[in-house]
Amino acid sequence: MGRRAILGGLATPFMAMPALARPPFRLGKDPQPLLSPPILDEAGTTRKLDDFIGRVVLLNIWATWCPPCREEMPALDQLEEALGGDRFMVLPLNIDEGGITRGRKFYNEVGIRHLPLFWAEPLRVQLAFAFIGLPTTLLVDNRGNEIGRLQGPFDWNGRGAVDQLRNVLR
Repeated sequence: MGRRAILGGLATPFMAMPALARPPFRLGKDPQPLLSPPILDEAGTTRKLDDFIGRVVLLNIWATWCPPCREEMPALDQLEEALGGDRFMVLPLNIDEGGITRGRKFYNEVGIRHLPLFWAEPLRVQLAFAFIGLPTTLLVDNRGNEIGRLQGPFDWNGRGAVDQLRNVLR
């Protein structure tokens, strides 16, 4: 084994540690108003993001066919259990063509117990939120404005994520 491989192996744990403490969002930019496509809840009621004004919302756009989305969903469920309530919620927005039914099946398979289930048409979600790739997570303030955006999966139970969300809630 070469010297580079050994040094790389030794450095890897130290390089990964800052990622656990890293906050997911760069805050400080001007809040941006959001358009909202029609969102269907599990009861079949059509909702909009405006329905959640008054709460900070972690809007996670995902699909059951997306491996990173599937991997981070249990952490989002735990985050909702820990912080969810009158002032904060995780809003997982499934854009899978299978709709609510496929999302519910996935929740049951993985043991998701605390997250609500929402679905919207993929094209409408893409046009409203202008994202590339899944998962995409938007942090929405209690006035309905986007204050942060993250492309890709994240450790939502990591210290950086939880601390940043608690600070936003203050």
